[in-house]
Amino acid sequence: MSLSGKKILIAISGGIAAYKIHFLIRDFVKKGAEVQVIITPDAENFVTKLSISTLSKNPVYSDFYGDNGTWNSHVEMALWADVMVVAPCTANTLSKMVHGMCDNLVIATYMSAKCPVFIAPAMDLDMYVHPSTKKNLELAESFGHIIIPAENGELASGLIGQGRMSEPETIAKTIEDFFDSTVEKTLEGKTVLITAGPTYEAIDPVRFIGNHSSGKMGFSLAEEASKRGAKVILISGPSSQKINSKNVELHQVTSAKEMLSKVFEFYDTIDIGIASAAVADYAPKDVAKEKIKKNDDNLTIELIKNPDILRTMGEKKTHQFLVGFALETQNEEENAKGKLEKKNLDMIVLNSLRDEGAGFKNDTNKIKIFTKTEKKEFNLKSKDEVAKDILNFVESQLLK
Repeated sequence: MSLSGKKILIAISGGIAAYKIHFLIRDFVKKGAEVQVIITPDAENFVTKLSISTLSKNPVYSDFYGDNGTWNSHVEMALWADVMVVAPCTANTLSKMVHGMCDNLVIATYMSAKCPVFIAPAMDLDMYVHPSTKKNLELAESFGHIIIPAENGELASGLIGQGRMSEPETIAKTIEDFFDSTVEKTLEGKTVLITAGPTYEAIDPVRFIGNHSSGKMGFSLAEEASKRGAKVILISGPSSQKINSKNVELHQVTSAKEMLSKVFEFYDTIDIGIASAAVADYAPKDVAKEKIKKNDDNLTIELIKNPDILRTMGEKKTHQFLVGFALETQNEEENAKGKLEKKNLDMIVLNSLRDEGAGFKNDTNKIKIFTKTEKKEFNLKSKDEVAKDILNFVESQLLK
């Protein structure tokens, strides 16, 4: 999942759980979010502005006025945010929020916010179950705010019970799930098959021929298609990438032959096929049953051509909208257009290894898309954003 381009305002109040926010900020930034942090004066007893600003890559504010007499506009920060996350939210800050006791920058910003507000309470167990806290949480929910409940565990007091702030992973997933739920379901009712990653072709029981594909592009496409409501069949060669969506059916394979077989288990039932896998063109003719010993100075391996999965998909295409990928190092556009024609594709995505930040292993990619009549170029972007561009283009073609 990605938070790319999302604007997240984090408000930290003065509780010991504030130290965990460093992990949350780092996670948000890693996933492409813009993060702005504000803190209450008491929070400075638990975290430093230096550590937070280093992780968030933005200044951290705790007062209305800067050191040089400038005004830190709570209104601008509030209107900038796509979501506001108050974590940890102490009993004191919660009470001020729901009763309008506006005596610091955090509360003033909160009261100016038009975006969804998420509250992660953190306090000792007796405070958490106190009738006033329960009432204040109910009031916050009645305002439309989303409560991320405190968890059970050992508390700073040494007592054990409910009151621990939710773990950063839980808070992050809640925010991600919220953004996922707001994506328009433009592919609802569609089945999308995506191939991803490399294939490994065995030489002997311990060695193989492969390539540097990480599978990131295919997994990003699967996540994005799932968010848009599609049923996704993801067929991946060896990859360390993870998929979290329940709408994605992951099938793991190793070789090109295995990938071909798995693709055609589903091919007749799909609406869209996206072949982003970097399939090995050749495989050893004979696979040794035992590990090949290092006896000679030279080793000759005879290679034979692997089945062309994409060409076969093109030959057997009936109703499917078929998307191919081309990774080129020379004559890029000419080769991509030739592949589009020869393999009976509806569109092809070109990336060049000459473009810095594009290609295997990178978190970014720079693409051009071709159909028989169109060409569209895109700037260097995260692979999550590239996945959006590709699916937007697919959807535009389906509407024609």
